[in-house]
Amino acid sequence: MKTLKTIIRILFLLTMGFFLGIEVMIGIFKRHQPQFARSGSPGSQKVETLIKAIDRKYVDAVDMDSIMDRVLPTILQELDPHSAYYPAEETQESNDELHGSFSGIGIQFSIQEDTVRVNSIIHGGPSEKVGVLAGDRIILINDSLFAGKKIPSNEVVKNLKGPKGTSVKISVMRNGEPGLVDFNIVRGDIPVKSVDAAYMISPEEGIGYIMINKFAETTFAEMLTSLADLSSKGMKKLIIDMRSNTGGYLGAAIQMANQFLPKNDLIVYTQGAHSPIAKQYADGHGHYQTIPLVVMIDESSASAAEVFTGAIQDNDRGTVVGRRSFGKGLVQEPIDFADGSSIRITIARYYTPSGRCIQKPYGESDEDYAMDIVKRYEHGEFFSADSIKQNENEVYKTKGGRTVYGGGGIMPDIFVAQDTTGYSQYYADVVRKSLINKFSFKYVDTNRAALAKLKTYAEIEQYLDADNALSKFYEYASKNGVKRDTRLSAPARKQMRTAVYGNIIYDALDMQDYIAFINQSDPTIIKAVETLK
Repeated sequence: MKTLKTIIRILFLLTMGFFLGIEVMIGIFKRHQPQFARSGSPGSQKVETLIKAIDRKYVDAVDMDSIMDRVLPTILQELDPHSAYYPAEETQESNDELHGSFSGIGIQFSIQEDTVRVNSIIHGGPSEKVGVLAGDRIILINDSLFAGKKIPSNEVVKNLKGPKGTSVKISVMRNGEPGLVDFNIVRGDIPVKSVDAAYMISPEEGIGYIMINKFAETTFAEMLTSLADLSSKGMKKLIIDMRSNTGGYLGAAIQMANQFLPKNDLIVYTQGAHSPIAKQYADGHGHYQTIPLVVMIDESSASAAEVFTGAIQDNDRGTVVGRRSFGKGLVQEPIDFADGSSIRITIARYYTPSGRCIQKPYGESDEDYAMDIVKRYEHGEFFSADSIKQNENEVYKTKGGRTVYGGGGIMPDIFVAQDTTGYSQYYADVVRKSLINKFSFKYVDTNRAALAKLKTYAEIEQYLDADNALSKFYEYASKNGVKRDTRLSAPARKQMRTAVYGNIIYDALDMQDYIAFINQSDPTIIKAVETLK
């Protein structure tokens, strides 16, 4: 009966639509357990009667949990594309991402040739403390074999993660060691970073650069720390890269926008049928209210990333560069269930300062909605601003009187087409077979001692040139089924060099060095820097 009561409460939640005490925190809202007023609607009474009848009268024993796992997604699909049900495992993964940390052993790994290979060690993490090294191959986890058989990466993660303070034993194969090396690792908090990179992209012009991949609980603090460091290095202008940032906590986006807007500038407001209008204004305490600013977006920038971008654009506070954003203008509240599963249900729409909701049309089905980005690509939107059809029925004005549009993402002030000049069938073939990743790991593993002496991507780039690393990759690819194409164009050869060198730099150094390296030839980055000069 306990399961039945839980199911009835879930279905009341979905059929009543009456929420009390909602507190804004997430983009998405703050996770908590709201109270629901009892409804006597015929629909909810039918649902309650049905569930009771199945539980008390059905001819066979019924696994109600299994039924509800199938029924809940179907019910939520009737609402909108972003109201959804998440099983316990997916809920935990999402929580780890947004909370800014999880409990684990502190390694980054990849599975190559049926072997779990340690790509890098997280500084200060549990694995570094006991002596695990990049390049180690994990053969056993808690004495169970994890090599020589096809095993999904989520199974590896499931066995390495666990409650803080618990132990896990791994046995690794290490170059130069005759047998397996055992490590008993006490799991600890592992940070999940929101800021992938923060560096002076143009020191002579005083231009700083920061890439933010999500809006989590730690994002605001990470950003402030990064900006303080850049300021100490002479930052006078700033590029914020939010390409592929799919959003997160609305509160983090509001905090971040507050740093760049003068007092009383509207940041965002939210409103829903059961959520009164709530407006968020800048408080005037931001440290970067006058810094020249560029915000970069693309078709994967969504939700909280669009809130921040809309606040900057509608207040004419900075220049938006890139391609049209995703178009998610809905706010979800997460609600947890006792078994660890959860739902996220849309409770409001958010509106940018000009009054526009940038939520794109739902389409005829969830599949239609999901295919929108593909349709944009096929329609030529990634390559020409003229191919983008704005909604002429949703015209708004920025603070300075410029025209902006609602109903379909945020259109940048400066459009930069996707660069496909370096694309080739050869590149597609080696990516499809994961040859760049495999070669990069082998190369770094073989040259680890020499690469460990190099501290910047520029030094590694010089080393790779001197070692003819690209030619070695072509030979490796040929041996693994992709014959070298000697007719590659100059842009295609440049693309191959960037891809191979970039992966090696990432494996040998870290994400920031990788980003700094590929940014050198990124057309959108180049345009952003030009805009601030």
